[in-house]
Amino acid sequence: MTIRKIIVTSIAVLLGTFVYAQTPLKKVYDETINPIEQIDQALSKAKGKHKYIVCQVGGNWCPWCLRFADVITKDKDIAQLIANNFEYIHVNYNPRKSAGAEKNAQAEAMLKRLGNPSRFGYPVFVVLNSKGDVLHIQDSSFLEEGQGYSKDKVIRFFKNWTPQAVESGK
Repeated sequence: MTIRKIIVTSIAVLLGTFVYAQTPLKKVYDETINPIEQIDQALSKAKGKHKYIVCQVGGNWCPWCLRFADVITKDKDIAQLIANNFEYIHVNYNPRKSAGAEKNAQAEAMLKRLGNPSRFGYPVFVVLNSKGDVLHIQDSSFLEEGQGYSKDKVIRFFKNWTPQAVESGK
């Protein structure tokens, strides 16, 4: 192979990597809905299915929130674990006061209802039982690895908070 071919091939690989890395992540937070109503709807769905609710609190403004949503969607093992055990919702939180008085009041009510999880940063995960009681607040930094999330740590987190694990004490 000539040096020219090596250089052209190297540039093509680098450009492909750059384009892939720059692909925007899907925005998963609905900024228009009332977060309290969203939680109530998830509770209604969970009751008849013997599932818990996981609230991923964050926003489309948070790259780590979108990365986590991408991981749990694309990894089949994690997606199946979630589907079998949880109603999973992305609960929008806008930290800016410019959201307006009504949205700010909704955000404050949501944070209070979920045990004020914002002290852990974003995303933060709140596990609720089917009655709406907060069982656990998970700091997402413990699930990180490098510039993403550890599959093993994420699976361990979800397995530890399934209804079966919590109710059996195992």
